[in-house]
Parts: sequence; structure tokens; C-alpha cells
Amino acid sequence: MRISARSGTWPADANIALVTRIAVATTSQLAADAAAEVAALGGNAVDCALAAALLAMNSEPGVCAMAGGAYVTVWRAGEEPVTIDGNVAIPGRGLPRAQRGQGTEVVAMEYGGGISTLAGAGAVAVPGTPAAIECAWQRYGKASWRDVFVPSIRAARDGFPLSAACHYYLGYSGKCIFGRSDDGYHALHDTDGTLRQPGATIIIPHLADSLSAIADDGARAFYEGELGVAMTSHVRARGGMLTADDLKHYQAIERPSLQSEIAAWTIASNPPPAVGGAVLAAMLTAFARQPARRWDRDSLARLIAVQHACLNYRKRRLDLADDVGAEATRMIDAARSGRLLTQWSSASTVHTSAVDDEGTACAITASSGYGSGEMPRGTGLWLNNCLGELELNRRGLDAGPIGARLPSNMAPSVARRGDTILAIGSPGADRITTALHQFLVNALQMDMPLAEAVAHPRIHVDTSGESDRLAAEAGLELPDVDLPLQVYPEINMYFGGVGAASFDRHRGFEAAADPRREGGVYISTGEAAWRL
Repeated sequence: MRISARSGTWPADANIALVTRIAVATTSQLAADAAAEVAALGGNAVDCALAAALLAMNSEPGVCAMAGGAYVTVWRAGEEPVTIDGNVAIPGRGLPRAQRGQGTEVVAMEYGGGISTLAGAGAVAVPGTPAAIECAWQRYGKASWRDVFVPSIRAARDGFPLSAACHYYLGYSGKCIFGRSDDGYHALHDTDGTLRQPGATIIIPHLADSLSAIADDGARAFYEGELGVAMTSHVRARGGMLTADDLKHYQAIERPSLQSEIAAWTIASNPPPAVGGAVLAAMLTAFARQPARRWDRDSLARLIAVQHACLNYRKRRLDLADDVGAEATRMIDAARSGRLLTQWSSASTVHTSAVDDEGTACAITASSGYGSGEMPRGTGLWLNNCLGELELNRRGLDAGPIGARLPSNMAPSVARRGDTILAIGSPGADRITTALHQFLVNALQMDMPLAEAVAHPRIHVDTSGESDRLAAEAGLELPDVDLPLQVYPEINMYFGGVGAASFDRHRGFEAAADPRREGGVYISTGEAAWRL
């Protein structure tokens, strides 16, 4: 989906309102409307991105939830880019070792060609999303804290439509994971036990009350109030490791963003200890050694080689590194010199991007893993299973040290070139970096419009199993490769869901949401806005 403030015409069905000049691309039109609502109150790019992200993570059951992790990358004009690290952390403060590593069960699903994950209370890591959102709002926001929450509270209270993306994932996980909670199960299933159909109204009991409590008292209501007590009591009673001390000591961390260059653009992304930004930087650096102007057999062969090299490096070195920062530096240096290709040739998220006419860009990616299925009674909050994301957390349940951030592929990014600012990101587990890399090549090297750059067919080298394979969408002139090949007949949500928003002082705003998901966009020009 794409709308542009440059066209000079209004859609026939547009509603017009006076608002802040802003553009947003996010995971649903409902989330885009939340951004529009906050823009009408004078909110900036960060306020609008936070409102949309909150709405997305609380109205995409199965795909995401607020009791997970998030990263927020913000680049304000005249300042250095910052990434706020609100990723999940390893729990267990105060617990003896004998009480660690319990309370899980292995769940095997056919989702994405077949995955195994750990569900149950023992897979729950320390949530960081509320702390990251509050940190970003305190540093950059203009709207009131409650105004940022109002659209999500209303959607939780009145109900929201079940998206096709949620229905697709819940078709695999609805009973085996999200059937572990009575409130959650009945919210998603009809009385006869069948999964509700796309578009059905979903009301999750108690969720609106929990969001209202956070809107009233800030993130401390989540970490130290009744919600925190309910979460830790629930998890500990079922053998999990989350304690009150874990919640009390959790803090979002501001880090300088990891910067890389492509086609005269500077790209700021998620730094270590997360791995997503480093892998993206390595892909960009390696591929830029021989820039491509179009996707032919040769350029696709190089793309496959770059993906294969970078993802294998991540799997064999980054994922198990004691010092992720040092290992990430070695990977990027190897990509820059060309050694990386020579050496290595053999999960669920939501994203929001926002820009405004003050030159601020904000990109937010949030994840709760595949879901633990646990919902503490009376909260409406589904808890993450990030300790049990086996393809990311390869060290296991007792990953240690306590309080350390878990590995993450999330890579919310912002790019600048002169007077142009671009916010980008994608959900899609280990497809995040490959989706973003291909979008950036499309938009910044091949000069495709945002909508075309987002929708263009993608490939992904899957290194998560016992043997590597190549997945591709139809419409590409693929080279001969020594990998098992699966071609999807049309674009598919497996390949991520890139959201991009840009602002140029001469050309105006542009936004594009990925057709692989049901994404939504919102663009205003200050005097009027389009709400489709």
C-alpha cells in the first residue's frame, strides 16, 4: 500500500483533518489510524510511532504482545542516532540454580516449513517493551503519555478485527500454544472450538484495564505494580524463572546506533549486543562491493552468496559469542575486505516507521517470540517465549548471565542523505535482515519508489535447519544454485513485512506498507491528512 503527498489529489473517500506533518508505515490500518489520532493532538514522529506500535502489538494476537522486547531507533536532525534497547533479558535474580531451566515443553509446528519452539512459563524472559516505549517518549515525545495509549485502550475495550496474518499463524499455534490460557483461548476461538475467522472482532478480557493502568502510572505499573505481581506469581507457580527482582531491576538502555554507508546514504541501525543491525550492515557492505542496478541472474547469485555468508557467520559465531560487539566488528571488516564471501560460501514481530517535517525519524520493532501461551489471570497480557526461541537463543534456558539481553534479529533503522530522511524496519524473525537488505538495495541503489522497493519479490537463504535451503518468491530470474529451492507462487508473509516512511524537504512525504501483510499508512501535510 502506498500514498504520497506529492500527487496533489485527494482520494474520494478521504477524511480530512488538521494535523502535524508526518508520515507513518505500520502493520495495520488500525495502527496507522492510531498514529493519525496522536498527530492530530500535536504528536511528533516518535509519539505517532509509539502509538501505532502499541496498537499493533496489542491487536496482533499470536504475532506480537506487549510483554516482550522492543528496539526504538530515533534520529533527530542535528543529533547522532540513538537506539533504545528494550529487548528481553535473562531472568532468575535470587533463584538457586536448581530452580532454573524448568517449566517448558517443546512445541513443533509446520509454520514456516516447520519449527520447534519452547512454550510455557519457563520460556518467559524479562519483558522490556514498556520500558523502551517510556524511555523513547520521555526523551523525544511531545504528546501526553496517556494520549499515546488512548487508541490501544479503546481498541482493547471495544474489540479489534482479527488480521489475516494473525489468523495464518494462529492456524498453527492457536491450540498448541495459545490454548494454554482460558481467557486467551476463548478470545480467539468460537464456542465450538474453531479459530475465529479473519475480520472477527476480538476482545481480550482485562487487556484494556492493564493498558489503562500503564497509561495512568507509567511503566512502573507494569514492572512494580499489580501487573508485575501477577506476572511473576503466574510464572513462578508454573516453574518459570521470572522474579520480582528481575522486573524491578530492568531498565531500557540507550546506545549509539550502528552506522553503515550505502549509495551516499548513512544508515543507523540496532547495535550489539543485538545481532540484527550488525548482520544487516555486513550484508550491505558485502553487496556494495559490486553495486547492482537491476536484479538479473548475476546480481541474484551475489545476493544469495551474501545472505549465505552473513547468516552462516551469525549462526556459527555471533549467536554463541561472548563479546558480540567484537565479533560483529570482525564480521563487518571481513565483509568490507571481501574475506567474508570467501570464508562462508559453503520468529514473530511487528514494526512501525515514522518521519516528520522537523527531520526526525523513528523506527520501532517489537517481538514476543512465538509466544509462551501464558496469560496471568486478570491481566490480558500474553507473555513472551523468547528464552525458547531455539534458532536465536542457542545457549538454552539457562543462558546466563542473569540480566543480560538475549540475541535478537530486530533491526529498526533510519537512513539519511542530505535533506532526506527514511525510517525502515521489518518483522519476520531471521528474515528481518534479508528483507531489509533487499529493500535498501531496491530503494537506495536501484532508485525504486518506496512501494515498488517494498513489494519487489524476495529471496531468503534459510540456515536455521540441519541443512541450508533457498526460499524465493515468484517473478525472479534465479541463477542455478547448489541449495534445495522452494519457490512460493506469490509474495508471502514468510519473507517479512517491510514498512518504510520518508520525508524530503523538496519532494514531501512518502510511505509504503508491505503487501505481504495487511499494513497501513498515514500521511499528512499539516493542513490536511489522508486517512484511508
